[in-house]
Amino acid sequence: MNLILETERLLLRPLELSDANEMFAMDNQTEVHKYLWQNPTQTVEETIKIIEMVQKQYQENGIGRFATILKDNNEFIGWTGIKFVNDHVENGNTNFYDYGYRLNPKFWGKGYATEASIAWIDYGFNQMNIQEMNAYTHAENAASNRVLEKVGMTLMENYPDESGVTWKWWQLKK
Repeated sequence: MNLILETERLLLRPLELSDANEMFAMDNQTEVHKYLWQNPTQTVEETIKIIEMVQKQYQENGIGRFATILKDNNEFIGWTGIKFVNDHVENGNTNFYDYGYRLNPKFWGKGYATEASIAWIDYGFNQMNIQEMNAYTHAENAASNRVLEKVGMTLMENYPDESGVTWKWWQLKK
């Protein structure tokens, strides 16, 4: 995939195997997984498999999560982007476009998630011609819920997963 998006402070580019160490450093942190599935990545090899899976999504779906890089120093801060979800059912849905992000905690609270989100929503609606973008967040993840509100997503409903954890289902229509 040769797509690259830019914002004022960020470069959004396809994930590469060379991102594995920095992505592992992020995904290995318990704090990053507090509102996910409490399952931090344990090895760089596991991270490499995740990157290879995302690269396969680029080929199959023409989109997937992207490395998110600071323009001023080329530092990997996490991943952001649109994913076509067709590999599982979420809140009764499959075959939908999902927006998501994961950032290294040292970059939380600096507006990067909002900045990337605005760029991806614009790209999804205006370049990919997506009609409806969805997202889901842990109900207690106030920071992520606030980001989705700021970028115009509407909370559609709360729903429990198979473990009884409450999630929020968000949506934005073109």
